[in-house]
Amino acid sequence: MGSFRDFFSTTWGIIGVGAFIGLLASLLQKWGNPGNMGICVACFERDISGAIGLHRAAVVQYMRPEIIGFVLGSLLAAYAFKEFRPRVGSAPIVRFVLGAFAMIGALVFLGCPWRALLRLAGGDGNAILGLAGLAFGIWIGTLFFKGGYNLGRTEKTYTSVGWLLPLLMIGFLILRVIFPPVEGESQSGVLFYSLKGPGAMHAPLYVSLVIGLVIGFVAQRSRFCTMGALRDLILFRQTHLFLGFLTLAVVAFVTNLVLGQFHPGFAGQPVAHTMHVWNFGGMVLAGLAFALAGGCPGRQLFLAGEGDGDAAVFVLGMIVGAAFAHNFGLASSPNGVGPHGIAAVIIGLVVCLFIGFTMRRKSA
Repeated sequence: MGSFRDFFSTTWGIIGVGAFIGLLASLLQKWGNPGNMGICVACFERDISGAIGLHRAAVVQYMRPEIIGFVLGSLLAAYAFKEFRPRVGSAPIVRFVLGAFAMIGALVFLGCPWRALLRLAGGDGNAILGLAGLAFGIWIGTLFFKGGYNLGRTEKTYTSVGWLLPLLMIGFLILRVIFPPVEGESQSGVLFYSLKGPGAMHAPLYVSLVIGLVIGFVAQRSRFCTMGALRDLILFRQTHLFLGFLTLAVVAFVTNLVLGQFHPGFAGQPVAHTMHVWNFGGMVLAGLAFALAGGCPGRQLFLAGEGDGDAAVFVLGMIVGAAFAHNFGLASSPNGVGPHGIAAVIIGLVVCLFIGFTMRRKSA
C-alpha cells in the first residue's frame, strides 16, 4: 500500500493520471457523451442543475453519473488512505459566489478547463482562445496571492460536515436509478431529461459511473488539478502538475486520431462558438474564480469527497450558477454568446477583482 501511495506523488504518477483521464474522456465520447465533451465538469454540473429543475433549458438536462463518481471515488480513496479530513474555513459566501461566476464564465466559453483541453485534442481551434483566457485569469490570481490574498485557514470540523456533499451525490444516484430516462418523455418522476441536444447524449449509466469512480480515486491520490498546474507553473515554475495537464491533452489527441474523432477547424465544432473575444473573456473569468477559490472544478469535487466543506460550497455555487446562466440568458450556444452573457462576464470580473483586492492580509 505504501508504494502505491507514493507512486501518485511522483512525476510518472501524475503523467499516468493525466493519460488515464485523457484516454477515458475520449472513450466516453465514443460511447455516447457529446462531441469533444467526454468529460466536462462545468457542463455536467450544468446538466445536473437542469435534471433537478433548477433551470429549464431542455437540451441540457441529465443526471450525469461522472460527477457523482468523482466525489464518491475521492471519498473512497480518502478513506482507504486515511486522508478523509472534515474541514471548513472562512468566507463561505465568497466561495459560493466564486463558484457561481466560475460556472458563468465556463458556460460563456462552453467548457471547463478539462473540456478546453479535450476540445483542443479534438481539433477545435476555439479552445486555444479559451486556454489562453484560462491562463490569463489564473495569472491575475497569482498577483493577488503575491499581494497577500487569503480566504482564511481551514479548521477541523465534524465528520458529518465532510459527508454532506457525498451524501447529496448518493441521493442523486438513487434518484437516477429510481427515475431513469423514459423514451420520448422529458420528465421521469422528479427528474428532467433532454430529448435532444447535449443532454440527450450520454454513455451508459454504469460505464459513466465506474469511470467517474476510478477517476475520482486516482485524482484524489495525485492531487490532479488543471488550475493548480498553471498556477504552480506561473508562480513557482513547478512543472509537476503541468505534466499531467499536458499528458491529458496529448493522450486525448492520439486517442481521437485512432477513433476518428479529430476534426480540425474553428467553425462547426460540437457545442462551441467562434466569438473569439468571449471565448477568451469567459475563461479569464473562470480562471480567476478558480484561482481565488483554490482549485479547478474537478479538484473542487475531489476535495469535497475527502471532506473539504469549502470545496462543497464552491460546487454548490457552480450548480446554482448554471441555473443563473440558463435562466437569465448568460450561457452561450453554437450560435454565440447568450443575450446577457457579455454583461455577466464583465460583472463577474468586477466581483472577482473586488474579492481579490479586499481579501488581502497585510504583512506585519
